This record gives sequence, C-alpha cells and structure tokens, in this order.
Amino acid sequence: MNSTRPLTALPPELAEHRGYARIFQPGKLTFGFIAPLESYPDTPWPTLADHQDMARKVDEAGFSAIWLRDVPFYDPDFGDLGQLLDPLVYAGYLAAVTRHIAIGTAGIVLPLRDPLILAKQAASIDQLLGGRFILGLATGDRAREYPAFGSNFDNRADRFRDALALLRAATEQTWPIHSSRFYGQLDGSLDLAPKPCAARLPTLVIGMAGQNMEWIANHADGVLWYLTDPARIPDIVNQWRVACTCMPFKPYGNPEKDFPILVKYTRSLARVSR
Repeated sequence: MNSTRPLTALPPELAEHRGYARIFQPGKLTFGFIAPLESYPDTPWPTLADHQDMARKVDEAGFSAIWLRDVPFYDPDFGDLGQLLDPLVYAGYLAAVTRHIAIGTAGIVLPLRDPLILAKQAASIDQLLGGRFILGLATGDRAREYPAFGSNFDNRADRFRDALALLRAATEQTWPIHSSRFYGQLDGSLDLAPKPCAARLPTLVIGMAGQNMEWIANHADGVLWYLTDPARIPDIVNQWRVACTCMPFKPYGNPEKDFPILVKYTRSLARVSR
C-alpha cells in the first residue's frame, strides 16, 4: 500500500462547495483563524470588542477560514470559553459580515446535540453563507457537560457515529429513510429543508472523536487533529493517507495556538504535502 500516492482531486460532490474548495486543495497549505480574533490571557472569555471588524479584515486579507469552538458551559477546571457565543448562532452572524472566507466549527459536540436540529441549523447556515460552511464535529473533552444534558459520557463515541449517520441522511437524501439507535427515525414521510448548497455538507472530525482513522476516512470529509509535537506530523499524515487510499482527496489539518510551533508544523507538513 503506497502512502505517498498523488492526491489530485477534491470529491466531485464537494468540488463546487465554496468553503471546502477554499480551505482544502491537494498539495497546498492554507491558513485560517480559530475565533475569537483576540487574545484573552487573563480571563476565561474574550471581550469580543470590534469582533465584526476583525472578521471583515481576516476575510479581506484572503485567509481561508474562521473556526468556531463549541463550549456550552463555563467549567472552572478548564477556564476557557472559546469565542463565548454559541458557534451556530455566531456563524449565522458572520454570514452577514463576511463575503469570501469559509466559516467552520471546530467542533460541535455532536453527542450533546439533536442531530436533526443540527442538520437544519447547519444547512440553513450553509445557505446563508452561500456554500461557505464547514461542519466540524467532536465528542468534546469536558465530562461535566454530559450529565447536564442527560447524556452518557461513556457511550459518546457510539452516539457520535449514530448521530453523524442520521445527520447525513437528513441533509443528503430526499424524503430520507433511516433508522437510528440513539436518536429518531426517518420513515420517508418527511423531508428536511433547506438542503445544503452542495450535494453534501462538508463534515470534518475534530480530534478523533473516539474513532479510528479508517472509520473517519470512510465517513467524513477530513480531519483536524491537534498535536503538540510537530515532529509527529509527517508520520500522522502518512497514516491518514494510508487510511484514505483509493478515495478522493481528504484533507488533514492542525489547529495550533502557539506561533513558533505553527511555523515548525508548516515546515513539516510542507515536506509531506509535496
């Protein structure tokens, strides 16, 4: 199995999706920002002062994406609330103040959301953005949130797989028929509207969400995985390519808040992207 085979084309159903094609191209590196577009080293949340102007500047500067985190509650043990605002509400707002940049979630804690409501929200945002929305999904890392939602933390990986299958059925099929283990049933008598702008709403797995690379390669359109050691990146990217053998191009990305590490990461990824 050749892990260095050329990856030359986007999946046909996503090639015309403005956001996906802007961020991900075979053999190329792109850069985006994780919101908020300000530092807040001394507080758990940002001020969001002038955040709309900052979003416009990032958009006009030609960056690829703004990524929104999903942190439902303030947990003092973690102390970081991300961009503070609900990511889906905020994505709808950013649709009105940007023109080109992709807006993505990194990522929605899928086992804590109803997948059909999320499907409606995500398709609506994609329509408002004119095909610039990327749905990044995760299982989350804050166990205290699960009891608050009446959700089982121990089976979150199973719920993630089940919820993603239901979400994709609702957004990709007309009058879908789908049986879900943990959520609802679709019997063909209802249809979700609106549908996403492209044939498929781009979905990424953030972290590993309790899954292995082979499952992610077969069920998602890419992976964003935080690594603290840039030296591991060439090996991880090669593992990802092996998992994606015989598939259309599927991207790997790395969220990074430390600029010196980001520079090392960029150099490492450039070597394996050629």
